[in-house]
Amino acid sequence: MHEIKIAEDLSAIVLETAKEEKLSKVTRVNIIFGQLVQIVPEIFEFAFKESVRDTVANDAELFIEIVPVKMRCIKCGNDFQVKENRFECNVCRSTDLNIISGKELFVKSIEGEQIWK
Repeated sequence: MHEIKIAEDLSAIVLETAKEEKLSKVTRVNIIFGQLVQIVPEIFEFAFKESVRDTVANDAELFIEIVPVKMRCIKCGNDFQVKENRFECNVCRSTDLNIISGKELFVKSIEGEQIWK
């Protein structure tokens, strides 16, 4: 259940950013996960909500985007999206592949209300 550790790390980033940007409230957090990270969105969202309980991000909505796995065949150069966990080139059937996308894990944006003085 690596979702808990990732959620804790994400909450630290969100809270630090809120402090730096002088946000009185975080309203939305947009995060991108590559499919290979193998996050269970429901578990991650629960862990995130627990991590930000009683903070400026307590009521923040969490939007998760999952990026599909894309590979490049080293043998023939074909780029393709992995489907049904078949990690082989759909042209030459080689399994000698490089990952183009699918391992991402980052905060796309943090939205909130700024403190005005």
